[in-house]
Amino acid sequence: MKKSRHIYLFIIILLFLAACAPTAGNQEESSIDDLNPKPAAETADPEVKVEENPTGIKLTDASGNELNLQSPPERVVIAGRASQMIIHAAYLFPEAVERVVGMEQRAQRKNSMLPLIDPDFEDKTQFERDAAAEQIAPLQPDAVLMKTYMAERLGEPLGQLDIPVIYMDLETPKQFLRDVGSLGDLFDNPERAEQIESFYKDRMQRVESALQGLKPEEQPGVLLLQYDSRSGDAAFNVPPASWLQTQMVELAGGIPVWLEASEAGGWTVVNFEQIATWDPDMIFVVNYFDDPDPVVADLRQDPKWAALRAVQTEKIFAFPGDFSSWDQPDTRWILGLQWLAAAIHPEEFESLDLLNEVKTFYEELYRMDAGTFEEQVLPLVTGDFDL
Repeated sequence: MKKSRHIYLFIIILLFLAACAPTAGNQEESSIDDLNPKPAAETADPEVKVEENPTGIKLTDASGNELNLQSPPERVVIAGRASQMIIHAAYLFPEAVERVVGMEQRAQRKNSMLPLIDPDFEDKTQFERDAAAEQIAPLQPDAVLMKTYMAERLGEPLGQLDIPVIYMDLETPKQFLRDVGSLGDLFDNPERAEQIESFYKDRMQRVESALQGLKPEEQPGVLLLQYDSRSGDAAFNVPPASWLQTQMVELAGGIPVWLEASEAGGWTVVNFEQIATWDPDMIFVVNYFDDPDPVVADLRQDPKWAALRAVQTEKIFAFPGDFSSWDQPDTRWILGLQWLAAAIHPEEFESLDLLNEVKTFYEELYRMDAGTFEEQVLPLVTGDFDL
């Protein structure tokens, strides 16, 4: 009896211990939960931050368009009217030698500067005038440079072919420096753009400082005339008030006498009667397509022109140039400004060494050695260079 009671008690204890022990299933669930905790609520994937391509190019052109290129363009084409001015601006940057692969040749004069500064010039594609998008596209350009007024005629067709277009003005000193900045972005060389900007600003400041305090009565009436005989009949034209030629006269300390006759759209033809009515103190003659010296020489001998004040006082001048005239939205306008200021106010610029300025221009801006300048550039200078 006592033995049976002990056995019964032993069975009760075993059942009690079994009830208190955790089951194998509970242990496994607890272990899995610890290693892989479930979130309280489902969350969205974290935002992925994509860094901009450090080699990408971003710029805003003269038309206000923002362009984003994945990398600096390796194949650049320059086309459209006045392309020569853009070409000369692009070659201020050494990268243009390798990256410009095609251009529309619109040189004003028979000599070109480009073979002197680009050893690969002969290998580059030369388009005929008014090249269309279909002619440009086979070159597979990464960017095409052109004047803003070419947007509808050429820019839009290129855009339809997904070819990036960069517009430039260059028509005023302010626009010129802005467009140089855009070229610095395009060629991924902002340091060079700053050097170029400094070159131009320094010389503009010299002119401004020399003329500081100039009184209105000390500013002569000036007439700038473009001579054009391409149609067979000689014609004289005056520029619009907003153009670089007019601004250069003002910056050089002269008063443009033609403003009331100029039109906004472009050059305005004027006859001798109008010129005689103005009877300016000084006349500057530009010939974009040839040497202006013979034109001025003929005008000095013309009986009608001999009655003009500027001719009588020997203040009619041929505007200088070399590969192109120095009065237009080409890189050489800074030479033209200095020459013009010295012609209008010689007493204020007695220390100006214009020959050295021209030499420095080609050496610093186009990386031309002194020998090449002396042999290939200086003999081409036309106009009344030596005042």
